[in-house]
Amino acid sequence: MNRSPDKRTAEPASKTAKLKPRGSSQGGMRQYNERVVLQAIRLNGRLPGAEIARLTRLTAQSISMITKRLLDDELLIKETPQRGKVGQPSVPLALNPDGAFAIGVKIGRRSLDVLLVDFTGAVRERWDLQYDFASPEQVLAHIADSLKKIRARLPDAHWDRIQGIGVAAPLNMGGWQQLLGLDANIVERWASFALEDEIAAMAGLPVQSIKDTSAACVAELVAGRGRDIRNFVYIFVDTFIGGGLVLDSHLRIGQHGNAGALGSLPLGMASQGRNGTQLLNIASLYQLENRYLAAGLDGKATSDERSMSDPYRPHTDAWLAEAAPAIALALLNTACLLDLEGVILDGCFSRQLQNELIGRVVAAMQTFNWEGVSEPQLLAGVIGSDARALGGALLPLYANFAPDRDLFLKLDY
Repeated sequence: MNRSPDKRTAEPASKTAKLKPRGSSQGGMRQYNERVVLQAIRLNGRLPGAEIARLTRLTAQSISMITKRLLDDELLIKETPQRGKVGQPSVPLALNPDGAFAIGVKIGRRSLDVLLVDFTGAVRERWDLQYDFASPEQVLAHIADSLKKIRARLPDAHWDRIQGIGVAAPLNMGGWQQLLGLDANIVERWASFALEDEIAAMAGLPVQSIKDTSAACVAELVAGRGRDIRNFVYIFVDTFIGGGLVLDSHLRIGQHGNAGALGSLPLGMASQGRNGTQLLNIASLYQLENRYLAAGLDGKATSDERSMSDPYRPHTDAWLAEAAPAIALALLNTACLLDLEGVILDGCFSRQLQNELIGRVVAAMQTFNWEGVSEPQLLAGVIGSDARALGGALLPLYANFAPDRDLFLKLDY
């Protein structure tokens, strides 16, 4: 099986056969058919050879040869034979968790996450770093330290199976400098820092990068609610609220890589001498953090269960009262341009706060005039705070093993 790095990405959009991997029994399709088989098992779970043949429309002989190669390459494993039926017991085949690995890195304005992800998409190891606002050098040092720990924990043979590093980061780390009170010198260093090149040179591995909220959208598309929805807007609430756009089960990143930038949506008309308020000015977690800090509370409580209990709850309620109508207005504006099946909302907060925010957004949506436009269903995302780093890890992992390089990513240029 060819494990060479690839610069594009791929992965399923639906476990319910919206994307059906179909193979070909024609010659010259060896690698493609191997990827089709892997995709069929990834979409449907452990499968016997006969079921793989049915799903992929490949012949039984082709499946036998392909699965033998994949077993030899240690990308598949045999599981316990299924007995109880007439004839020989069938032997289910499953993805080998140790067959391949990828590293996902999320670089945020408040924290950095490094994940080691195996071939099934499960997180094996994680390292986190919290900060007020890190310099490029601090971020690079932490990534280097995490890579050393990964190297120490993985056997040499498994290290050689790492497909690459996927980096999820804001397109402009120093953006909205005044809102966060960022150090101008650090912001200037980020502006001239070649992040992808520096990580590649330090790690000696292929590196791909993507906007952080787009990476989170990829994770939800691949492993969450997005598998069952072909067209949706994704909202991720963190230090700044942002999002992603999925059309026809493909992430659309736009001409400049910034499609789905919901945080920049205006909430009203600009007045003379004022540029107007953006969604991120109201519905971002930095605003909730500021409320906590002003009350003498721990600003980091935005990301855990404390946000919904005393003494934090009154300040959370005040933030929700402003954030929910702002998000509802953004969804109305979005629905006017895109005929969506749904909207998926997730973020770096507790599931209780997520559910409360969704309920209030749904209520706020009823206060707007939806005449002439269909109201999208609002759903809770299921990945949570790992979404951005996990989405980053999926870039190299699925680029090398999915049958269609553009299976979930469409480049609009």
